[in-house]
Amino acid sequence: MAETNKMRLKSGTMIPRVDRKMAESKNYLTRSILNMMHLMPTGEPVAYDEAADGTVIYYFDPMRVSEAPPDLWYGDKKDKETMTLESGAVIERMNSRRAADNGFYTKERLFQMNYEPVEEPVAYNVRGKGEGAETVYYYDKRTAKKLPLYCVKCGKDIRYKRKLCEKCYNEDLSERRKEGDAHRSAYYCMDRSRVLFFDLELTGVYDHDEILSITIVDANGKLIMDTLVKPEHTRRWKRTEKIHGITPDMVVDAPLLRDIIPEIKAIFANMDHLIAYGVSTDYSHIKYIYDTEEEREALHSKVRCCANEFVRYAHEHRPDVEHAALINAMECFSSRSATFSPSSCSSSVRSLQEAALVRSGCPSLVGRSRSRSLRSMRS
Repeated sequence: MAETNKMRLKSGTMIPRVDRKMAESKNYLTRSILNMMHLMPTGEPVAYDEAADGTVIYYFDPMRVSEAPPDLWYGDKKDKETMTLESGAVIERMNSRRAADNGFYTKERLFQMNYEPVEEPVAYNVRGKGEGAETVYYYDKRTAKKLPLYCVKCGKDIRYKRKLCEKCYNEDLSERRKEGDAHRSAYYCMDRSRVLFFDLELTGVYDHDEILSITIVDANGKLIMDTLVKPEHTRRWKRTEKIHGITPDMVVDAPLLRDIIPEIKAIFANMDHLIAYGVSTDYSHIKYIYDTEEEREALHSKVRCCANEFVRYAHEHRPDVEHAALINAMECFSSRSATFSPSSCSSSVRSLQEAALVRSGCPSLVGRSRSRSLRSMRS
């Protein structure tokens, strides 16, 4: 059958055009017949035809129908009024509330909803009395054609992205790039020797979980700390072990967190910024090395989340990047992948630090050796 004798529905399904004789041979039902049988279609139309006035007549599969709600159809018959259209279809008169319950709307209302009716009316109403009476037709929204949305800025062209047409989107993107680059240039002009990239591996993600490893690298690539940590209360962590590869046997001889707290505090004290990739979990655990709320607030003021910066950078320079995982940030900046060793995260953090500083003008991205990112790097 020729492509011109087919119609594409909103779902993308192609249905053929058939004449009345063929539709009857396949036992297809029109909407008017369904109404007379007190039935409603539960699926999409399976075929269509065009009436003499150009309106579309849909045919439905009799195996994909259901009984209409009694409160909508089984009223007092003497109160029902009908109208016969030029195609021979019989439609019922109903008020606007009842029509809306069925998903039927006037042509004007459908256009307001960004739809265009292509099927003949499925119901009607009469507004006013006497010579001023006006017949209002209702159309089924489910079979109406979805119209393209227009740019919210210029209102002339069809939307491309972010509710803007392609021209307005590119203009907006150019402005956002300028603002973002200016922000990053001002924000990241700092002494690299006073910037740290850190990463923690944990027994879990909740506050009661414990730290298993700490890796700290400065912005010049110098390894400051890289150690496993023996948890004091947790004996096994099967779920997170599959993520970071650190087993209970590997931390048997590792120092306890309380034994290295003074060293960590001394490292953090001399730094202006502490950067990680997604800091909420790391900060919620590392803050407990401090006893007072003032000390914790001071630590929090130094912490920076480069995941947020990467998301902004990607929206401005790489709108094709769909995900903001660590591996996506590394690929975005063409960082050389690190070889992951479960006993040491330093190579991973260095690779992340390399991704952050791989070229001038790029935001200082660094991050955590999160599970999937590392596994992707290893593969």
